[in-house]
Amino acid sequence: MTEWRDGIAKIVLPTPFPVGDVNVYVVMGERLTLIDVGPNTNEALQVLQEQLSTLGIKLSDIEQVILTHDHPDHAGLLDQFSPELDVYGHVHNERWLNRTETFYHEYDSFYKEVFSECGVPDKYYEPFIAGMKHMLLFSCHRSLTGTLLEGEAPLGLSEWTVIETPGHAQSQIGLLRQKDGVFIGGDLLLAHISANPLLEPPLPGETNRPKPQLQVNHSLQKLLTLPIRLLYTGHGEEVTDVAGLVEKRLTHQVERAEQVYEWLRHESMTLFDICQRLFPAVYKKQLGLTLSESIAQIDYLEDVGKIHATKVDGTFIYKATT
Repeated sequence: MTEWRDGIAKIVLPTPFPVGDVNVYVVMGERLTLIDVGPNTNEALQVLQEQLSTLGIKLSDIEQVILTHDHPDHAGLLDQFSPELDVYGHVHNERWLNRTETFYHEYDSFYKEVFSECGVPDKYYEPFIAGMKHMLLFSCHRSLTGTLLEGEAPLGLSEWTVIETPGHAQSQIGLLRQKDGVFIGGDLLLAHISANPLLEPPLPGETNRPKPQLQVNHSLQKLLTLPIRLLYTGHGEEVTDVAGLVEKRLTHQVERAEQVYEWLRHESMTLFDICQRLFPAVYKKQLGLTLSESIAQIDYLEDVGKIHATKVDGTFIYKATT
């Protein structure tokens, strides 16, 4: 049963995605706030309404929504709320929430270039794009009411502070309540699994793509500087030993990168070669996730100077630095 805990009620909603259920949070403040909303499905809407009812709340009682990030499992259900409802989040949510034809064109062009640079055979492209666009069917089409930046207190939540934590998404933020060390963290740090450092096209006005694994590592290290006692996650259970779990996640990432480095000490490989070797059982079914994870390790190894790339006929070939 959904219940209040220090002014916060956790609601678990079903999703149509492999990640499984997603957590959203009702927060008491000067305004009754919902942190994330779930995917745009009738099942998620029904469960949300039922769980709100156990708290004595109707959907129309929610006075504002704050998004931890733009992914459909966190933001999609916005289309089922009143168009007048205030919605706040990082500015980088906007292009994913209110998608335009220009966005789709840039999206397609970006991934075509990525596939070429990674050495992914052409036959994988159309299924990949179809799968990505299918996922976006569970998202919404609306704009933010206003944006949130590092260090700000959201309207109606004066006890909370915005913490920018990009990596899993360029738009990701967390909310910290300093008085008791409660942090609502989206998908930055999950108890049961590492959140994928998802590849995104360059940000508006920029030409180079973000390097999400480097951002994830920085965001995780940032958590260690905050007085967090209890971390509410976007999926799964809460985290109480933040420092211990951060160390585990960072260590695992370095170990995976070192595994790739050892391969590159002995042979040259494309990113698709690396992806197939890292994820032999699932790379075809989950190419977007596995390719993002493979690129993450290459970004890390390049950043620490352990590998270099040569471009041959549009495809990068990687080798360990001698």
